[in-house]
Amino acid sequence: QVQLVESGGGLVQPGGSLRLSCAASGFHFSSFLMSWYRQAPGKERELVASITNAGGSTNYVDSVKGRFTISRDNDKYTVYLQINSLTPEDTAVYYCNANSGDLFARKFVYWGQGTQVTVSS
Repeated sequence: QVQLVESGGGLVQPGGSLRLSCAASGFHFSSFLMSWYRQAPGKERELVASITNAGGSTNYVDSVKGRFTISRDNDKYTVYLQINSLTPEDTAVYYCNANSGDLFARKFVYWGQGTQVTVSS
């Protein structure tokens, strides 16, 4: 059974930090591109960060560059998102995503259930 389980969200003050975790199971984690998406109420789901299978390359949406850091530990089957200098605009449900790309004949895409991040004074 494929699972992506996010954790680490919560209510924080502006300027605070959070570290989100996504624990994966049921697939060849080290072969998948991993990403974090977020979705605020009334808005489209947005890709915020991605990391290649071995962690050698990362990408971020412009609005989070310098504040968010994506990383992965393939031995622990876990991807992380360190979020610093939080602002109310970061408030959203954050989702973990796994994507096999062209590794297989059929593309596999998996989603977690999300973890809520709320930034408020």
